[in-house]
Amino acid sequence: MTLFLLSGAALLAIAAVVASGGSRSSRTAPDGGADQPPTAAYAQGRIHELEQQLAQAHDTQSRQILLGSAIALGVMAVISVGLGWFVAGRVLRPLRVMTSATRRITADSLHERLAIGGPGDEVKDLADTIDDLLGRLEGSFDAQRLFVANASHELRTPLTTMRASLDVALAKPGPVPETTVTLAARIRAELDQVDRLLESLLVLARTQHGEFADSALLPLGQLALTALTGRAKDIAAQGLNVRENRIDDSVWVWGSRTLLRRAVDNVVDNAIAHNDPGGRISVAVRAEGDDASAVSLVVESGGPVLDQRRVADLAQPFRRLGADRTGTGRGSGLGLSIVAAITQAHHGTLDLRARPDGGLRVTITLPRAAGGATVGAPHAENSVAR
Repeated sequence: MTLFLLSGAALLAIAAVVASGGSRSSRTAPDGGADQPPTAAYAQGRIHELEQQLAQAHDTQSRQILLGSAIALGVMAVISVGLGWFVAGRVLRPLRVMTSATRRITADSLHERLAIGGPGDEVKDLADTIDDLLGRLEGSFDAQRLFVANASHELRTPLTTMRASLDVALAKPGPVPETTVTLAARIRAELDQVDRLLESLLVLARTQHGEFADSALLPLGQLALTALTGRAKDIAAQGLNVRENRIDDSVWVWGSRTLLRRAVDNVVDNAIAHNDPGGRISVAVRAEGDDASAVSLVVESGGPVLDQRRVADLAQPFRRLGADRTGTGRGSGLGLSIVAAITQAHHGTLDLRARPDGGLRVTITLPRAAGGATVGAPHAENSVAR
C-alpha cells in the first residue's frame, strides 16, 4: 500500500512540474495595438484576438500536460519495475531458501531443518509447519528402523532354539526314520533361509541408520576379486564363464568395510543366482569421470531378457521380476535393495540396466578416495574362465 501511495504522489509531482512550465510559457501574450483608440470595432477585434490566444494557450497547456503525464508514466514504469524486482526478491528469498533446503533433505537427512527466521508472517508459519512435519517423519523412520532391528534380534533366539531341537531329535540313539531325516533337512533349510532374511533386515536397518563404526580406506577391486574367489564352487557348479574385463586395483573408496563387502557380495550373488547355466559374468572396476573423482563396479550377467521399465523395482525390498512374493528358494528379495541402501549411505549411485541380449547390468558408483599403496590385489586385464 505504501509503495502505491508513493508511486502515485511521484506521478502527480512530475505531471505538475511539467504542466507548470507550460502554463508559465502560455501566460506571455503579445501586446498589439496598445496606442490605438478604443473604438467599438477595435474592441471587438481585440476580444477576438484574445479568444484565439486563450484557445492557443489552452491547447498548448493540454499538450504540455499530456506530454508530462507520458513522461511521468515512463519514469514511474521504470521505477516500479525496479522496486517490484527488489521487493519481490526480498519477499521470495525465504521461499527460495525453503525450496532449496526441502529438495536437499532426504530420508537419510531428516534431522535437518529449514530454520527460517524473521517476523512471524505466513512464510515463517509455513517453514515452521514443514519443520514440524520433518520432525514427525524423522521420529517415524527411527521407530520403524528400531522395530526392524529389535524384531530381527528377538527372532534369532527362537530360530536357534528350533535348530537345536532338530539336532537333538536327530541325535537320539536308535535308528531315525527316513521321513524324519527328510523333514528335518527341509526345516533346517527353511530356518537357514529365515536366518539369512533376518540378517539382511539387520544390515538394511543398520545401513539406513547411517552410522558406521568400521570405516576404512578400501580397494574396491580387491573386494570384487575376493567375492569371485569365495564363490568359485557356485560358479563352477553352474558352468559360468567369468570375465574380469578390467579390475583396477589402484582405485580406493572410503566407507564401512562390512557394508561395502556385503554390497559387492550381493551383486556377485545376484549375477550367479539369476544366470543361465553356462552363462557369463563380466566384472569391471575402474575410475570414472574426466577427473577420475569416482570409481565404479560394473557386473554384467546373462539370463532372460528383462523389461527395463520394471528393472528399477529390483532396488525395492522384497521385489522380484515376474513375482512379487518371495519363497522361491532363490533368496529373500533383499539383495539389491541392500546394495541400493549401502550405496546411498556412502553417497554413491546404483544403476540397474537390462541387457539387450538378456541378463542384467549392475553399476555401483562411489566417490573415489585418495589411496596409498595397493594391498596385494592381483591386477586382472585378461579373460578368466571358471
